[in-house]
Amino acid sequence: MASHIVGYPRMGPKRELKFALESFWDGKHTSEDLQKVSSDLRSSIWKQMANAGIKYIPSNTFSYYDQVLDTTAMLGAVPERYSWNGGEIGFDTYFSMARGNASVPAMEMTKWFDTNYHFIVPELSPNIKFSYASRKAVTEYKEAKALGVDTVPVLVGPVTYLLLSKPAKGVEKTFPLLSLLKHILPIYKEVIAELKEAGASWIQFDEPTLVKDLDSHQLKAFTEAYTELETSLSGLNVLIETYFADVPAEAYKTITSLKAISGFGFDLVRGTKTLDVIKSAGFPSGKYLFAGIVDGRNIWANDLASSLSTLQALEGIVGKDKLVVSTSSSLLHTAVDLVNETKLDDEIKSWLAFAAQKVVEVNALAKALAGQKDEAFFSANAAAQASRKSSPRVTNPQVQKAAAALKGSDHRRATNVSARLDAQQKKLNLPLLPTTTIGSFPQTIELRRVRREYKASKISEEDYVKTIKEEINKVVKIQEEFDIDVLVHGEPERNDMVEYFGEQLSGFAFTVNGWVQSYGSRCVKPPIIYGDVSRPKAMTVFWSSVAQSMTSRPMKGMLTGPVTILNWSFVRNDQPRSETCYQIALSIKQEVEDLEAAGINVIQIDEAALREGLPLRKSEEAFYLDWAVHSFRITNCGVKDTTQIHTHMCYSNFNDIIHSIIDMDADVITIENSRSDEKLLSVFREGVKYGAGIGPGVYDIHSPRIPSAEEIADRVKKMLAVLEINVLWVNPDCGLKTRKYAEVKPALTNMVAAAKQLRAELANGK
Repeated sequence: MASHIVGYPRMGPKRELKFALESFWDGKHTSEDLQKVSSDLRSSIWKQMANAGIKYIPSNTFSYYDQVLDTTAMLGAVPERYSWNGGEIGFDTYFSMARGNASVPAMEMTKWFDTNYHFIVPELSPNIKFSYASRKAVTEYKEAKALGVDTVPVLVGPVTYLLLSKPAKGVEKTFPLLSLLKHILPIYKEVIAELKEAGASWIQFDEPTLVKDLDSHQLKAFTEAYTELETSLSGLNVLIETYFADVPAEAYKTITSLKAISGFGFDLVRGTKTLDVIKSAGFPSGKYLFAGIVDGRNIWANDLASSLSTLQALEGIVGKDKLVVSTSSSLLHTAVDLVNETKLDDEIKSWLAFAAQKVVEVNALAKALAGQKDEAFFSANAAAQASRKSSPRVTNPQVQKAAAALKGSDHRRATNVSARLDAQQKKLNLPLLPTTTIGSFPQTIELRRVRREYKASKISEEDYVKTIKEEINKVVKIQEEFDIDVLVHGEPERNDMVEYFGEQLSGFAFTVNGWVQSYGSRCVKPPIIYGDVSRPKAMTVFWSSVAQSMTSRPMKGMLTGPVTILNWSFVRNDQPRSETCYQIALSIKQEVEDLEAAGINVIQIDEAALREGLPLRKSEEAFYLDWAVHSFRITNCGVKDTTQIHTHMCYSNFNDIIHSIIDMDADVITIENSRSDEKLLSVFREGVKYGAGIGPGVYDIHSPRIPSAEEIADRVKKMLAVLEINVLWVNPDCGLKTRKYAEVKPALTNMVAAAKQLRAELANGK
């Protein structure tokens, strides 16, 4: 019985690629150094899977930034502003598209489906000239083959690539991107020909857009694409891989009718209804079913007995020799290896499986189907499953009772937002176009060292508190010097906005090396929510009070919202996500009320990930938005009218959920805008009325580029064309922790200068 892995984490068990990338960007390492680190990581991954007994091992899933940008490079689809002159795309052009450079901004970045992983959005136009400009897929296949590992090269499918793209600037928004299909397929044919020549016997096309609600025209594109590629694919085995949700019946019918395709990969963890489709519609004779039964998105050990039962049922439908055991998606979304976790207690550790363990689970299930069941392995797994179900540390009756009592109220503030803003302005006395930042300031090497040493008990609490207070004071003075109106304390005590809160809430566990890639070199370490959540004590009140005591200006209390904590954690799978979210909301509510009692008049509750969790199918969106928005309202429903509640969102497409954002009933929302070509503003041009305060980001903090005051002023003027001046705020797109002070200081200086210039112009009636 065969086994397959959809994809694997790239960063390395100790984030080796992250550090190599950052050293390269800083000029400390050469391109050869970067390539050596990446080659060593790939070799290690391929050998690990081969040694574990995996038959279908993926290649070309490694990336220096993301797989969609890799496809853009493969197709030579470089926007004109990067002045690429053809030929093989090098690091300069590649990273300029991803990060921008001193002259031009980066391409838009957005979330990969409903994950916290990001991709660079392709910008396409009717007259774009595609060319084969990156041979990465072929190079990596040959690299693995030289090691004695025959891999399955993975390509982002041509239809998914186009459906994830956007019209380039200046192109009509109605431009049909699928009309470019006939122009990119010749490049795919070249890639396929080179892979065949190199000896590839399988190719995997990732087409995850198949799980979305596609119309007949979009579904027809899949038929057209793979019919056109049929001759080129002759002699190869071809896998179409889908993930993250059920494949709708019409999409299932479309792809299983394709003659050129040998196998189909389905997510059977998040797509449980796909099993019903397979049973009712049947499965094409002679084709392979790659059954995604091991969860690629979460870190819980697989229930092997249950999975084996499901696989045996499928075996009866598709045939013993045509069933392949697989992961539900790429393991990119999980931590790398549980072996590296030395501080998790044994009980919780027994409940978990990271990427390396999931590879073992896949192979164990494949061997069990083939009659070679490892009884000891299955027995240990069953014991761990039983331990988790019965452990007293998972359940807290008081928390469950409090969460249940939330039902029956919508938890809205008593006064409407217009009246609240009036009351807040009387108290805060802010100017027109008030300036603020999103929360974090640069996290220096020294600051990270202090936090690390404090956690390791190498410095005293007294020394730690002294250092953090000094850092807060520095950040406060910088903001006062720049004349920013509403300040932040810079979050020097926090390594991560979710991890920091999870460490102080019950029901959470933490890893040492459970890093997951978010984009580029950016990694996060998601907490593990294993049980009912509660707040034993105040989490931020001390630091917010310290910061407020250093200034007469309003100081924001900085919190992460319940939906974002949920979506950026590895969440327990033994109860509905909504129940866990309500529990977190109650904890944040307690913190909000303690901040208010401590004299903090502006409190920001970040919901950066609210849009990210939106289901991929329209029929499921309303239920999610109902409990997600309700959870946010729970956090602040009890504060006074004079307490100003902010929230923040970033790097997603918000236009389709704008009415839910309004329903959150925050006083002020700051929201990513600049990197997405001000897409957000279009919703207001179309007539949506937004009465609360709003700060669409005026510059992209994920690029080292420093915008001029004139550029920022022009951007604010565009906002004023669709938003009332009395509700508009001026702020960056996101927090500043990933930037250097050499970039932050001039950018914020220019931001404040732009706001002051516009205030002066408005005062003079211009």
